[in-house]
Amino acid sequence: MKNYILSAVLALFISVSLYAQEPQSNFNEGDVFQIGTVDYNNYKHINFPKANFIIKKGGIANYENVKGQRVVITSIKEKSNGKKVATIKLADSGRFFNSHKYITVDVDAALKNQELLPVK
Repeated sequence: MKNYILSAVLALFISVSLYAQEPQSNFNEGDVFQIGTVDYNNYKHINFPKANFIIKKGGIANYENVKGQRVVITSIKEKSNGKKVATIKLADSGRFFNSHKYITVDVDAALKNQELLPVK
């Protein structure tokens, strides 16, 4: 009986430790991605600025110009809740909407929802 309890506790410990390990992210600084197409310009994980901020900085709030653009990860930061947020810029050194040089994005979630697409 003692052996069964000990083996059950050991099996429970091993299974919990396997699930507790954090999956490795498959992106680094300098990686290139392409902005995907989303229905109704509803980007949830790419933090595009609101239209009024784009217009105030002299830009044009047109999402059609952003779709399909190649972007480069410039930095990666880990938030306190464990999410990794990356700062991206356009690969051609332009500006998003002719007003913003950098945008933040939750890369794991954006890749999962195809807001960002890997470039081969």
